[in-house]
Amino acid sequence: MNAIFDVRNLKRSFGGLAVTNDVSLSMAPGDRVALIGPNGAGKTTFVNLVTGNLLPNSGTVTLGGEDVTRLGPTERVRRGLVRSFQVTRLFSEMTPEEHVALAILQRQGRSGRMFASHRAMPDVMDEVHALLARLGIAQLAGRRVSEIAYGQQRLLELALALALKPRVLLLDEPAAGVPQGDTARIEQAIADLPADLAVLMIEHDMDLVFRFAKRVIVLAAGEIIFDGSPDAVTKDARVRQAYLGSYADARSVA
Repeated sequence: MNAIFDVRNLKRSFGGLAVTNDVSLSMAPGDRVALIGPNGAGKTTFVNLVTGNLLPNSGTVTLGGEDVTRLGPTERVRRGLVRSFQVTRLFSEMTPEEHVALAILQRQGRSGRMFASHRAMPDVMDEVHALLARLGIAQLAGRRVSEIAYGQQRLLELALALALKPRVLLLDEPAAGVPQGDTARIEQAIADLPADLAVLMIEHDMDLVFRFAKRVIVLAAGEIIFDGSPDAVTKDARVRQAYLGSYADARSVA
């Protein structure tokens, strides 16, 4: 299957330090990939490079066959590269309905009409209700974000990402900060993502990684040291030394 997302020889240095060093990866529609690595491995810099928040010193980022390396974040979103943030960036006084409606109207290029008339747009409201229902938060449509639980806010964030119609979705620690009792809902929402959507998850929770990923990429000191199956990653000597350690030992015993 042809790649929908392709990163080739990406490099970025700060001063004399190579934070992203010749990183390459490719994803096809439907891929479920986890990007892991120790703190300071360069994961955040890599995500900022591929989303357009940082420009590389060299290398290319291609989306759907188009070179987007020099495009900014907004242009990449319009082309289908969408990122969810590690810390939710929602407006506390707005409702889930308003958030999702705004995302839909932004996608359609008519966000200026948002507050005056979005409820008078049947097509927009139908999509809003469908997305909120899909994420299990339809009953919260009219509540202010400040009044809903953090786990529900993370579900809303996922609804916003889907409202932008991504072809490639970057999930930045989607369950971070969510109470243990609510993580199952987040995981189920991720499991129910469209089958043709390429998903790259950046995550520290290794149990979540192994339940989600069909492929694991390990970044250490700005370089990819492993790209393969979840079963193989725990057996790789470099990965065990750089990152997994006792977790890999525990899995091998189990």
